[in-house]
Amino acid sequence: MENRFPYYNRELSWMDFNMRVLEESMKKENPLMERLRFLSISGSNLDEFFMVRVAGVKEQVRADYKTPDPSGLTPQKLLTELNAKTHAFMEKQYSIYTRSILPLLRRCGIRFVDGSDLSPQQQSYVADYFHRVLFPVLTPLAVDTSRPFPFLANKTLNIAVRLSIKKEKGAHFAVVQVPGILPRFLEIPEQEGRTFILLEDLIIHFMPELFDLQKIEACCPFRLTRDSDLEIDEEAEDFLNEIQKSIKRRKHGRPVRLELLSHCDDEIRAFLTDSLKVKPHDIYEITGPLDLTFLGKFAGLSGFESMCYEPVRPVYPPADFWGYENIFDAIREKDRLVHHPYDSFECVVDFVRTAAEDPNVLAIKQTLYRVSGHSPIVAALIRAAENGKQVTVLVELKARFDEENNIIWARKLEKAGCHVIYGLTGLKTHCKICLVVRREEDGIRRYVHLGTGNYNDSTARIYTDLGMFTCRESYGSDASSLFNVITGYSLPPTYHKFAVAPLGLRTFFSRMIEREIENAQKGLPCGITAKINSLVDPEIIGLLYKASSAGVPIFLIVRGICCLTPGIEGVSDNITVISIVGQLLEHSRIFLFENGGNRRVYLGSADWMQRNLDRRIELVFPVEDEDLKARVLEILETMKNDTVNARMQLPDTSYVHIDRRGRGAVNCHRLFADRARQEFEDRKSVKEDKPFQPIRSNDLKEENP
Repeated sequence: MENRFPYYNRELSWMDFNMRVLEESMKKENPLMERLRFLSISGSNLDEFFMVRVAGVKEQVRADYKTPDPSGLTPQKLLTELNAKTHAFMEKQYSIYTRSILPLLRRCGIRFVDGSDLSPQQQSYVADYFHRVLFPVLTPLAVDTSRPFPFLANKTLNIAVRLSIKKEKGAHFAVVQVPGILPRFLEIPEQEGRTFILLEDLIIHFMPELFDLQKIEACCPFRLTRDSDLEIDEEAEDFLNEIQKSIKRRKHGRPVRLELLSHCDDEIRAFLTDSLKVKPHDIYEITGPLDLTFLGKFAGLSGFESMCYEPVRPVYPPADFWGYENIFDAIREKDRLVHHPYDSFECVVDFVRTAAEDPNVLAIKQTLYRVSGHSPIVAALIRAAENGKQVTVLVELKARFDEENNIIWARKLEKAGCHVIYGLTGLKTHCKICLVVRREEDGIRRYVHLGTGNYNDSTARIYTDLGMFTCRESYGSDASSLFNVITGYSLPPTYHKFAVAPLGLRTFFSRMIEREIENAQKGLPCGITAKINSLVDPEIIGLLYKASSAGVPIFLIVRGICCLTPGIEGVSDNITVISIVGQLLEHSRIFLFENGGNRRVYLGSADWMQRNLDRRIELVFPVEDEDLKARVLEILETMKNDTVNARMQLPDTSYVHIDRRGRGAVNCHRLFADRARQEFEDRKSVKEDKPFQPIRSNDLKEENP
């Protein structure tokens, strides 16, 4: 593919994003336990990157696919660059852990020890735990001519053991799996401070009891990452069964990474390399504990609260907060906007719960992409069906790594009498919409919730998202039309307000960007501000370059992957790109077009990626209420002024922290949290709805990190 404009490779850009996450674990101003959490998140992110993205590149190399991507890299060249970048990344991870985090933990009286560093009383304690809890769960697996190398599930932690047997020549090997069903670490009683031992170190300490007829020559923990991208036959007669088969195949995916301790015994290393058929560049030598994701749970232990962020305490905006006893009355009076997690997600849950119990509600239709393990939304939909309401739910079974959870919920919904749709062939349904049809005195009225994030009460505590409630007829009509397309054979309609992928969203964004170019050429007010998670689509990037060259000022808040390069003279010198990484995960999608002075504000579920524009059902919708529009504009402006969580992308694709010289410290996450609580207290005292008042610029400068 000919590269006609600057385009940065998506996988390399993603690695840059994960480096920004990792950098948060280096920040001295971040609380210690939060630094551990960022280490954990960077590890979890990297796992998924190997399972999907690296695995995909390897598959292209095996297939001898040589066509370069828009950045000009062939799969083989990209794999070479990724190998170098991922090895350097993991070296950085463990350098931070061993050189920065562990000394700080020790300074706070928190220690990780192995079996050789225990007092007699502690030895007795861990021995009791081993024999009473751990030993019954362990299964040592010998590997020899009669017992082949065992199958190892993806991401499980194991210990390879080299043994010698009297009167027998050569090495003998065994594998012991560290049970994932038990906590990864054990706290050991200590007179002062807190002491912990990792499960694998405890097992190694007592390993002789598992092999009492052999001599243990060496032990080495190791971990395997497998290709986990599903291949699904969407034409299968039983789609749910096909998904289940694909999930089972995922467990047997090709190895893409082998993690070993750096001091691994040479014979064990050769044994694992041969048994698992991994290449040298797929082996990652680790200088600390394998699988740093355990640090997330460790940081959440009781007693560490003072070493964590001040929590964001969501405020609940119920109907009476808006001046009404009934939420439907509140929405009928005017559109309502909620900003999660600063505004509690409970208001969305209660919207569905209220609809489930309201005798005037006739039907509920909703899309579900990712939901929690104990979803109150699903429970409310089941209750609605039990109450005799017509309930239709699209459960997207192809939501990566949530397939099993979604299958469970789909079956429960069906059992309760809901009409369950499993998604459309060839498309993922990623839009976030709930439609409630209600009978009222003046006829049927449709109430709609539209959002930028999933109907997931768990992630809504840490993901920033926006949602809008409305009962405008044009929105309700569009919602009905969209569900008719999803559930039946209706032709895509001409929507009044919605822009919907895959048939209309790309055209919509292209038209809006081209209009800004025309306005720039006419000397009219012009400009584009977009907040998205990823910017990958070559066509959109080309249009943004075109707009920049025409003099359109463009400000992009891109959390993760950004294949566009800003600041190139004559190409993108009118484009600014920042990424916000901090206490909360930025997830909302917001689009602002200056539109000749008549500003247009849109929210939606779609990023600027080919998959969102061409291969998914996505929804973007306008915010038309002036108070709500002012609030969204203020949200954008606050994030543009962030000097704590924001980093700016440079023309060489690197990111640097915002220069604070002459500027106050602005942390948008804390500012939004404080603002929501203050507004809640103010409204609670006056019990009336007020027009939105934007945050003053001097308020931004006074905010502390």
